[in-house]
Amino acid sequence: MEECKSSFMDMKRRRVHRYIVFKIDEDSRAVMVDKVGGPGEGYDDLAASLPVDDCRYAVFDFDFVTVDNCQKSKIFFIAWSPSASRIRSKMLYATSKQGLRRVLDGVHYEMQATDPTEMGFDLILDRAK
Repeated sequence: MEECKSSFMDMKRRRVHRYIVFKIDEDSRAVMVDKVGGPGEGYDDLAASLPVDDCRYAVFDFDFVTVDNCQKSKIFFIAWSPSASRIRSKMLYATSKQGLRRVLDGVHYEMQATDPTEMGFDLILDRAK
């Protein structure tokens, strides 16, 4: 969990990551960093890095410009649980989510997604504004 927290703080404070994908090791049940996206990567890169048949958690640092031309940033937490993933995996991720969320201090929005349409870029944009 410490690795997760420190990667998240790097993303939030120093902005060295655009996103972080977390996975759970089924044997130890420990949440760990699976992948980080560099500052030049975008939302499509995050979506492409999520497996189609296994669960993950992800945080995404979304930059946008408001209608009154202000630069803003919001951090999204995404609980990814695709239909094709195993029941055991879905249960493990569902029961571990709150523990990780407590460590990730500074998330603005939370989303659940079982397929890419439930976490589309347009939905992120709507929530952020």
